[in-house]
Amino acid sequence: MMKKTIDGINIMALFSRNLKRLRNNANLSQLNLALNANLAHNFVSDIENGKKWVSADSIEKLSKALKAEPYEFFISDSKWDTQPSEMFSLYLDDIEKTQARVLADYRSRFLADNPKGSEKQHGPVRGGKTRKKPSPSGKKKGKET
Repeated sequence: MMKKTIDGINIMALFSRNLKRLRNNANLSQLNLALNANLAHNFVSDIENGKKWVSADSIEKLSKALKAEPYEFFISDSKWDTQPSEMFSLYLDDIEKTQARVLADYRSRFLADNPKGSEKQHGPVRGGKTRKKPSPSGKKKGKET
């Protein structure tokens, strides 16, 4: 099997080294990473040893388990070694973008329909009055039957 390269960089070897670096930075064993990513332990070992390649789904699982962005698996060693301030800047930019995205999502999901923070109403009933949210048990409070 011919090794795939971009500008002379073996992509599989690059991915393997970065996976191991990210795993070590997260202070995880191969087994713990495999469990967190819902992957087989021997599969994680084979990836780190350059014996197997990964699918997009596996990259996503590994990214989530390592709390890393997928592009971090493809950063060349020279970038980490010779340009740490640039890499740190990229990392901070990524954090800011992620924070903004999460905050916007939170606002749209929880604050858009409910701007004043009051309890959500269920719409009008006869006479123009608004119905309140039913109790979880479905029974009216007060009288027991």
